[in-house]
Amino acid sequence: MSDSRKTMLLTGASRGIGHATVRRFNREGWRVITCSRFPFPEECPWGGGQENHVEIDLSDPAAAINGVGIIQEKLEGRLDALVNNAGISPKGPGGERLSTLTTDLVDWGKVFHVNFFSSVVLARGLREELAAAKGSVVNVTSIAGSRVHPFAGAAYATSKAALAALTREMAHDFGPLGVRVNAIAPGEVETAILSPGTEKIVEDLPMRRLGQPEEVAAAIYFLCSDESSYISGAEIEVNGAQHV
Repeated sequence: MSDSRKTMLLTGASRGIGHATVRRFNREGWRVITCSRFPFPEECPWGGGQENHVEIDLSDPAAAINGVGIIQEKLEGRLDALVNNAGISPKGPGGERLSTLTTDLVDWGKVFHVNFFSSVVLARGLREELAAAKGSVVNVTSIAGSRVHPFAGAAYATSKAALAALTREMAHDFGPLGVRVNAIAPGEVETAILSPGTEKIVEDLPMRRLGQPEEVAAAIYFLCSDESSYISGAEIEVNGAQHV
């Protein structure tokens, strides 16, 4: 029998914001297809996760392109939401931030393939399925895309800035298909791995606390729901007023 639930495809589902987003959409009754470079973790609590997981290394252009066909096999001709959440930010040997002077060009290319180009590849490859559902695309950018960040490297920051610009372009191009395209820009979010010194940033945040992955997931869900049916081309800051 056909699965009548709405379907969401999420990249970078293994931890943090991605993990919280899977839980939120699953709780809302959506079918969630996850995509990451890791196998599906056995400890995940939702049913159907194993068969709805696609293992793809998005840093490999050929793998990303070939992955579209694998994903299409799991869809029934429609996709209600695509959330491009995958992101990498390489560090130096001692965990230090990599600048424009110290980032290897090979690493820069890998960052852009994961953080930027994979979003284009998936959205273009799945445009017919998105159009069939009058679906939504959400690109996860970052506060680092609009300012120099003490921890996020130059490659990560520029890839997220490019993704914000891509969101506007996609909103223009996908709009006639009935597909909305938006972005969310998280700030400091409490995950399993926080950079040393994050507590100093928190002291200067207007809300004086870290964001929670569930709060970011709620913003993503809003942009994929009918409650945001006339919002497209927007980038929503989810950072406790860190950007002001």
